[in-house]
Amino acid sequence: MDKNMDNILDDYAGLRGKVQRYMQILENTKEYRERWYSGLKDLIISELETMVKVTGLNGKIESSDKVKHLEYIILSLGSEESGISEIVNEKTEKPLIKKNGSLIYQQLFNGKVQVMIAFPYIEGFGDPAPPKVIGIYRPEEIKPPFLIRHMEDFIREITQWEDFDDDDQVVKKIGFNLQNLPTPTASEE
Repeated sequence: MDKNMDNILDDYAGLRGKVQRYMQILENTKEYRERWYSGLKDLIISELETMVKVTGLNGKIESSDKVKHLEYIILSLGSEESGISEIVNEKTEKPLIKKNGSLIYQQLFNGKVQVMIAFPYIEGFGDPAPPKVIGIYRPEEIKPPFLIRHMEDFIREITQWEDFDDDDQVVKKIGFNLQNLPTPTASEE
């Protein structure tokens, strides 16, 4: 190579590194998508089925493959009458339906898997809370201990929703210019 070509390669070293990283990410996407089909989907379903069976949780596992590479698996706790009714007239009440929450494994466009909690909510009684993202994982990161932890997080969140009261709320201080107060030291607390 001549000296001029060495200078050109040096000038583009940063860009070449970025292009190599981009190409590796594209290859990772192909590999991650293949892992969904080669065992990850079955592992998630099998572990969820085991957890439901072992715990006695009344859940239903559904999976969708209607959009290739954007499949999902849902552990749904179903829906039921909430016990709250809208009074239509003196003789008629319309029960409000409660969705009991879901644990969702969603394959993303890049083959990674997003794990979310869909909170319970009562239809016609406020808007449902947006799903809580537990995390986004590469397929090799999803192993049975993580799946159990996801289920524990899900059960904790829906339990807190069901047992809602002001004990769960962050106490908000009121007053003027609170952001400039000194942080208490350990001896002051």
